[in-house]
Amino acid sequence: MSRKRVAVLISGRGSNMAALIDAAKDKTFPAEIVLVLSNRPDAGGLATASATGIATEVVEHTQYGKDRAAFEAALQAALVKHRIEIVCLAGFMRLLTAGFVDRWPERMINIHPALLPAFKGLDTHQRALDAGAKVHGATVHFVVPEMDAGPIIMQGVVAVSPDDNEQTLGQRVLAVEHRIYPQALKMLAEGRVRVIDGRCLIDGVPVSDAGTTAPPD
Repeated sequence: MSRKRVAVLISGRGSNMAALIDAAKDKTFPAEIVLVLSNRPDAGGLATASATGIATEVVEHTQYGKDRAAFEAALQAALVKHRIEIVCLAGFMRLLTAGFVDRWPERMINIHPALLPAFKGLDTHQRALDAGAKVHGATVHFVVPEMDAGPIIMQGVVAVSPDDNEQTLGQRVLAVEHRIYPQALKMLAEGRVRVIDGRCLIDGVPVSDAGTTAPPD
């Protein structure tokens, strides 16, 4: 079976991108990272990708002003040019319109640093601490037009320590992200993930019952 062609979209250092690249170095991994695309020319992850021989492109959002349609048309053109089959968002800090998202049904995934549906949006670690959460973690989900609301593919959990701060909690969650994102991409590329009535099934088993939520570290 041919490996799925994957693009990773980044805006910064791309640590999750690096985790995906490392996983895909194994020739038995069912997906190949063939493009890293950023909306920022100074994104640190571009150099990381280039150093491993992966093609990089920049579609700088500031060049398009408030014309999101033109920006997304340029994104789409780059993805088409590289014959991309799956898109992974990895710290891509632009909200995408429904018109763009709908071109990639069940082929675009994102990693979010919280246990969705809790703590959508930004500053998730501090918000979890402020709420007195006992557990926190990360979620890989399909991208839908509504932010952080797509069907959940996989979650990883960490216990919140009484002496945690935003940095210490964030570091442990990031380690979980680096573990579960490649696993989720692998399952998707293998064709094992399906969405039925807005809920993911892995090998026909609903996610909450399929053992895809890792225990607390």
